[in-house]
Amino acid sequence: MYVSAAVAPPLREERGPGGEVNHQNMQDTKIKAGIVGGAGYTAGELLRILLHHEFVELGGIVSSSNAGNPVYQVHDDLVGETDLVFASELDGDEDVVFLCLGHGNSKAWLLKNVLPETTHVIDLSNDFRLADDAEFEGREFVYGLPELNKSRIQQAQSIANPGCFATAIQLALLPLAQAGKLTDDIHVSAITGSTGAGQSLAETVHFSWRSNNVSIYKPFTHQHLGEIGESLAQLQPQSEAEIHFIPYRGNFARGIFASVYTPSELTQDEARALYQQFYADAPFTTVSDKEIHLKQVVNTNKCLLHVQKQGKQLLITSVIDNLVKGASGQAVQNMNLLFGLPETTGLGLKAGLF
Repeated sequence: MYVSAAVAPPLREERGPGGEVNHQNMQDTKIKAGIVGGAGYTAGELLRILLHHEFVELGGIVSSSNAGNPVYQVHDDLVGETDLVFASELDGDEDVVFLCLGHGNSKAWLLKNVLPETTHVIDLSNDFRLADDAEFEGREFVYGLPELNKSRIQQAQSIANPGCFATAIQLALLPLAQAGKLTDDIHVSAITGSTGAGQSLAETVHFSWRSNNVSIYKPFTHQHLGEIGESLAQLQPQSEAEIHFIPYRGNFARGIFASVYTPSELTQDEARALYQQFYADAPFTTVSDKEIHLKQVVNTNKCLLHVQKQGKQLLITSVIDNLVKGASGQAVQNMNLLFGLPETTGLGLKAGLF
């Protein structure tokens, strides 16, 4: 049975001294979650995760183009998993609403659809990620990178979920920023799968174009650079290091592989120890002793990092699934933190290694 936030105490008020909810009396309590933009890739990932989340009940799944149709007709891997039907509007009593809309559309939707103050919003677009956009119509959006802002997320009203490239690159650089070690220019080459471009049709996502092909786009000007810069400045405000980022389109469906390098006086052992210490309490970010590859993280909420020193250059490789840790999985991780649940709840996902 779902207990509405309007008639039950907020979950965050039930936390123990460790910051997590006491689950003893939560058997009959559910977080009611709605999704807006329910037909896209990130919404499909959210549905797959939330359908099996023990503390979530799904509310309205809004899709203006599919209202009245069964969810599994669009997300056809969910055949036999759910009888949910797309709606034209939310139920209205959701505790949290995930906005899975195209960039620039979340602001427009919130202007037309006023939500109760008690309803949390987790936005997966880039509308609220930068500090200048964090306050909107009475809502304050906290940048939702748990490895950076965990305590702020736990107390937040609304969350701006990070970008996929931004997640992979920031996780490769945060330990250096905290230690004040970003003293020279940073070079990034990162390749992403076709799902990173969203579900809308375009020439560069057609199979005949993407197959056996690689290309760059938005060199040095990618929109995620803004949020990366703000996060690094949060830890190392005086750094003047510039980020030179070349994004690549890959001929695969999902995942990001990022190579990040910068001159460093740290030895390889010192750098690895720095990273291991920084991520000691981060359940989804692991520093690997071995070189890493993309299939280790596809379909999971993991980020794997590998650190090595070559001459004067410190090289950090970072791999994530762009739709999970880079989008919907991280959104659920943020939801868990908002409601005082262990951040791993519902996210014990298996990699597609073979």
